[in-house]
Amino acid sequence: MIIQIGNTNISVDLVERFFTCDLARCKGLCCVEGEAGAPLEKKEFDILRKILPAVWDDLSPEAKEVINRQGIGYVDAEGDIVTSVVNGRDCVFTCYDAGGTCKCAIEKACVEGRTDFMKPVSCHLYPVRVTQYKDYMAVNLHRWSVCRTAEILGTQKHMRVYQFLREPLIRKFGEEWYGALDLCAKKYFKL
Repeated sequence: MIIQIGNTNISVDLVERFFTCDLARCKGLCCVEGEAGAPLEKKEFDILRKILPAVWDDLSPEAKEVINRQGIGYVDAEGDIVTSVVNGRDCVFTCYDAGGTCKCAIEKACVEGRTDFMKPVSCHLYPVRVTQYKDYMAVNLHRWSVCRTAEILGTQKHMRVYQFLREPLIRKFGEEWYGALDLCAKKYFKL
């Protein structure tokens, strides 16, 4: 089933399924595992190049080497701009806390006031993925084993995917769009 709001087709998974990130259990594996780096919008690619000095000291030596060799991103097999990765795994913008949890160096710099850019919207939206087609955008939930603990915690907290991702969904689509999605979800569960 699909929910349509404007030019977006939204998977009903966003309102049916539960989700709350559980970094204590997953250790941020979504920034490490996967087939490619984080998808970037063109304007984000330009912003990341500009703010690179603000995050540089938080990056691993391996990430710095990759960036020096090939840059902060590349065009993947599907023609999308994505962040560069270290050894086919870590996004170049990852950093680790003392407990071994993978974090985002961009977000860390933003929280510490070194930049006003939070992180790429695709990262902020995860596990939701947005795909642009000719006439519409598809908004889908990406489900995989790495996020199983987040589904369990979301169920315990009774937190739906779209509720957990309120801030990034508003960042991407706006308050009005989010309000429409919330209304659709409420109507859906009254059926």
